[in-house]
Amino acid sequence: MKILIATPIFPPDIGGPATYSKILADELPKRGVDVDILSYGFISPGAPKIFRYLFYFLKIFKRALDADLLYAQDPVFGLAPCVASLILRKPFVLKVVGDYAWEQGVNRFGVKELLDEFLNTPYGWRIEFLRFVEKFVANRAHAVITPSQYLKSVVEKWGVGPEKIHVIYNSVSVSEISESKEGLKRELDLGGKILVSIGRLVPWKGFEMLIELMPEISKKYPDAQLLIIGSGPELEKLNAKRSTLNANVKFLGSLPHEWVLKYLKAADIFLLNTGYEGFSHQILEAMAVGVPVISTHSGGNREILKDRQNCLVAGYNEKEAWIGAIFEFLEDQNLYSNILQNSKIDSARFSGQNMIEETLKVLNEVNAKTD
Repeated sequence: MKILIATPIFPPDIGGPATYSKILADELPKRGVDVDILSYGFISPGAPKIFRYLFYFLKIFKRALDADLLYAQDPVFGLAPCVASLILRKPFVLKVVGDYAWEQGVNRFGVKELLDEFLNTPYGWRIEFLRFVEKFVANRAHAVITPSQYLKSVVEKWGVGPEKIHVIYNSVSVSEISESKEGLKRELDLGGKILVSIGRLVPWKGFEMLIELMPEISKKYPDAQLLIIGSGPELEKLNAKRSTLNANVKFLGSLPHEWVLKYLKAADIFLLNTGYEGFSHQILEAMAVGVPVISTHSGGNREILKDRQNCLVAGYNEKEAWIGAIFEFLEDQNLYSNILQNSKIDSARFSGQNMIEETLKVLNEVNAKTD
């Protein structure tokens, strides 16, 4: 079987679809599956969007001719493979890791609501058009894969029958890093207490509040610094916030995955102040490399995180709760050690082999039914 994977992003870009697509590209060929990857992110980045998407569709169509099955990693960027599959009468599977209409609404069209409220609220024609595309693509897929029960409930609200939706948890796959935390700090020229946050620089990831915490944290730990890994539309705004507060914050931009893991393992705490999360690769990676996590229970996070067992949970943008949790980790060594031990054990549940085998089972079933 040959699969064409259509994804909006691919490494070195940071994000769930990029990480997941890379895992499939590495692992499926070991199981006898030919994989072809096409990332929208690599197609004429400077071109106008309409021409860029047209070129993307033509590339998808051409490469779909030689594929047995098309597997899209996003419902809006999945429109091209969806249409190609209809024309060519080939099976089509969709993975949903978020709501693109909501993300664009927040980034471009003034939407203030988080996803749960957004799903039940009408908006202007631009957002409603994106919603239409998402629902069209999801309902025409032969199967939909989501990485959490939470996202399954979102897709059901798009009118997709629950019997067509398969929940397959993402895996954590981290290469062995032999260096110690202190050794990595020396290699990376880091000193003091290191807080790391990773993700696209978008409003719902809550980076602004993390920057606002640093002056207060610095009063008690003058050498503490926050490292933010990732890129996105909020960079200029966040940089201005850092300058205004004179906060000890560094923006590292997008990094190769091996360097992300090095900075992550060098950290004393991983922070993810998110108002929405489908299912976080970064949380699993932090647990796997031995870094304690502070995050929210937003979206699919509650399917991973157990407060005071494998993490500390703080409310989205609740500054006092976050400051308290950070200080608690830095000052209570017993809590720190217990949570590290538990999170390592829990991260092992999300094995790459389980995810690959369950995904391959769905792809094989769809391919067999549509032969």
